[in-house]
Amino acid sequence: MLDYKLLEALATVIECDGFERAGDALGLSQSAISQRIKVLEIRLGQPVLLRHPHLQPTPAGRRLLNHYQQVQLLERDLRGTLPTLEEASPRLRIALNADSLATWWADTIGRFCQAEGLLLDMVIEDQDVGLKRLRDGDVAACLCGSAQPIAGARCVPLGKMLYHPCATPGYIEHYFSHGLSADAFQRAPAIVFGPHDQLQHRFLAQVGYHGTFPYHLCPSSEGFLRLAVAGMGYGMMPWMQVAPWVEKGLLASLAPQQPLEIPLYWHFWRHSGQVLERLTQVLGEARLQ
Repeated sequence: MLDYKLLEALATVIECDGFERAGDALGLSQSAISQRIKVLEIRLGQPVLLRHPHLQPTPAGRRLLNHYQQVQLLERDLRGTLPTLEEASPRLRIALNADSLATWWADTIGRFCQAEGLLLDMVIEDQDVGLKRLRDGDVAACLCGSAQPIAGARCVPLGKMLYHPCATPGYIEHYFSHGLSADAFQRAPAIVFGPHDQLQHRFLAQVGYHGTFPYHLCPSSEGFLRLAVAGMGYGMMPWMQVAPWVEKGLLASLAPQQPLEIPLYWHFWRHSGQVLERLTQVLGEARLQ
């Protein structure tokens, strides 16, 4: 059976990014925290922490952290009938895409988290990759583009986000004055969020282009928008984010009649407590479009 004081030490070391600060948080000495981690690793027969180049959990350590998080959520449900249990604010680790975080996510869950006293550890991940983190036990829930549930988890459709390929009017006139041609796509710099971002490829395939194209890499939703406004390229942007800029005439869509529709699904582990069920209900009411 797992010793949850050892898991508490592991979780606190990761959260505080150090043994000394973890000891201060738990009212223990640094050596006591180190000893608890050592005991945990001896019992498991494998390391739970990597010390270099920076402090982070091993795959086994991440699974233990995910388990510890689920236990905290389940204990939270017990406080309704066992109020003498020690009060603690659970921290829910969730993978979500940067575009959701930059647009609808905060407005949707902000009031809920405040009312529940719920803390979030948000991992920014492309919507096509987040499900792997859930499968690996790295997160308790994720937003992703896959409708296929994994064993032990539930999948709830949340709607879809509309993306448009946007750039400044001057940029469009310079590169696309003769329409969306293969020659234009080969010359016009695009803006891509990261190596796993497939939105640009999906749009190009949608309009019949399957070749290569030059692109900037920008792993920031705000920076992505700023680069486009500066005329550095065109990129796939959620309409709910870019619409005000289009209305002001600062940006325009290359293909206003051909938006890319990206469905979003909420995946979460079953039997992780009522708070996740209630959060799922709140997300289901977001009605994305």
